[in-house]
Amino acid sequence: MSKDRILILGGCGFIGRHLVKYLVDNDLASAVRVVDKVPPQIAWLNDDHKGAFESPIVEFLSANLINQKSCENVFEGFFDYAINCAGETRVDLPDTIYEEGVYKLSMNCARAAAKFGIKRYVEVSSGQLTANHKGPIKEDDKVIPLTSIAKYKYEVEKRMKTIPNLNFTIVRPAIVYGIGDRTGLTPTIAIGSLYRGLGEPVRILWKGSTSCNTIHVEDICRAIWHLIKSPDAVGEIYNLVDSGQTTQDMIAEIVSLLFGVKHEFLGSVLSSLCKNDLDVLASEANDKHSVPWAEACSKSDVHNTPLSPFIHKEHLNGYRIQMNGSKFMNNSGFTLKHPIITVELLKQVVDDYIKMNLFPKSLLD
Repeated sequence: MSKDRILILGGCGFIGRHLVKYLVDNDLASAVRVVDKVPPQIAWLNDDHKGAFESPIVEFLSANLINQKSCENVFEGFFDYAINCAGETRVDLPDTIYEEGVYKLSMNCARAAAKFGIKRYVEVSSGQLTANHKGPIKEDDKVIPLTSIAKYKYEVEKRMKTIPNLNFTIVRPAIVYGIGDRTGLTPTIAIGSLYRGLGEPVRILWKGSTSCNTIHVEDICRAIWHLIKSPDAVGEIYNLVDSGQTTQDMIAEIVSLLFGVKHEFLGSVLSSLCKNDLDVLASEANDKHSVPWAEACSKSDVHNTPLSPFIHKEHLNGYRIQMNGSKFMNNSGFTLKHPIITVELLKQVVDDYIKMNLFPKSLLD
């Protein structure tokens, strides 16, 4: 049987680069076209991902997917499947940025997929959603987006259903972590790494029991491929979440073990009192963290890195990410490779960045 031709939009990003590696390592494709505005040479790829991108079956195209014509151009040539991992990932920006960089971009890609007869189009949406009820969120619940990115991704989900001839599947990942992560759990890791030197516990808003459900990036890639090959997944939405029921306390405990620090939670009452001053709290935390981070980078000869302990106001809101993944997990025959987050898995992230000289090794010594 001939192998598939795959188009990965946003393929130099965190999930995208892992998809490229997964397809190459498992010999699943005859051609992989990677589309991104950032070329792989400056995308902070590690050696394993560089090797995947250097495969003869992989080609790279630079494109601005917000521009409809530019978007349609990358679909030229025959492709079986397209996976959209592209979109604005920075936080605390004006809504107009997300309207273009999330909504318009994703709709351009979806319409192009329908126009070019893509067999299956996968939209990587957002799991940053809540609901008015307690407990995990299901796919058919009436949800409330928690962030601007999730707000516009949710709009995309609704509008995709109106595009004629689009064979789509939507996935909503929980908090994604793994090697190459810069926006999921890595900022928490960077912050925690500083507190041994500061000589005090990490003080965390809200409760340790707050749900922060997670999924490893390798399981995201495996799940996407599984769904692409499933005829039953056409027109469906799936929550992608591991079985560990990750909480704030579980993540804090791992960070504490990694760096030999202590942590404490301020609880709901005190955190609620701080809610109107989150801008001030974020600013004070950033002032506190910036100098020791710069000193650690200097000590370890880390001169240029995309990593930072910078806190955005959005990170302090204390919203819960609690997802019910049973629709996919119980009915598809899929098995998680990483069912629960562990110290070893987060240490892999740190070790990889140390190997690339992007994380101060002195903070782990």
